[in-house]
Amino acid sequence: MSQNILGFLFKKITFPISGVKTWLFLPPLVAFCLAYFGSMAGVTGAFLLLPFQISVLGYTAPGVSATNFFYNLFAIPGSLWRYAREGRLNWPLGFFISSGSALGIVFGYFLRIKFLTEPARFKPFAGLVLLYLAFRLGKDLLHGERRPPPAKKEAIFYLKVSLKEVSFCFDQKIYSFLPTRIFGVSLLVGIAGGAYGIGGGAIMAPYCVSVLKLPIHTVAGASLMGTFVSSVIGVIVYALGIGAEGLSTKPDYFLGILFGIGGLAGGIFGARTQKFIPEHPIKFGLFLVVILVSLRYLLGL
Repeated sequence: MSQNILGFLFKKITFPISGVKTWLFLPPLVAFCLAYFGSMAGVTGAFLLLPFQISVLGYTAPGVSATNFFYNLFAIPGSLWRYAREGRLNWPLGFFISSGSALGIVFGYFLRIKFLTEPARFKPFAGLVLLYLAFRLGKDLLHGERRPPPAKKEAIFYLKVSLKEVSFCFDQKIYSFLPTRIFGVSLLVGIAGGAYGIGGGAIMAPYCVSVLKLPIHTVAGASLMGTFVSSVIGVIVYALGIGAEGLSTKPDYFLGILFGIGGLAGGIFGARTQKFIPEHPIKFGLFLVVILVSLRYLLGL
């Protein structure tokens, strides 16, 4: 029985929508690793899953972005549940990130199908998005505050929540942000994320940490919340294929489900582990991976 299962997992299959041919075990394994480490920093790993699909699996059609969004629908809920349960899901921050990026995602979709349909154009664009992310992370690593892990049962306590300002207390320190600023930045990020297939959270997380100086232990859940909402909209617009003019924009559902199974498990374990790890090693590991992938795309390596 076990031999039959192993034989099935190590058998190469062809996915009908994308045309990808690979081993059945590979998509969930890769997604698990990306989601485990990514969920600690408020990202799903989708921004690295896309280069994997393009460069390793050879999936270059616009539908690859839709598959990334589809993966997020599976990978995120477990992490959100864990952060909400432990009181580390910043609901106001998540709401304003979601509002801006959800609107931007629609504009990003049209950018993808009109101007970024060919891999030769899309790879430099993806490289620039990742390079920006690496820059923000690197700057914060050099100049940012090194915070230890919070107390194991530490939760967010809200002091003020309005359209003008949100302030909260976490780990005996007070933090605040302007909702209008979050909305405006997430709108622009949503446009880029809509074209790239990442929902925007992969950029909003380092922005909130490095620019707004919010602790990553309170940003991660909110960033994932925004990514989830954006991904729902992204899957819908790509599946409908509005204005695609014959291009294959719908997601490869079977491939997305396999990615999602690994992402769901990795996200839950990552969110569970995060509170035991300081910020610096989480951001440093993320920085190394992002800078390598961005340089590969921009230099054509």
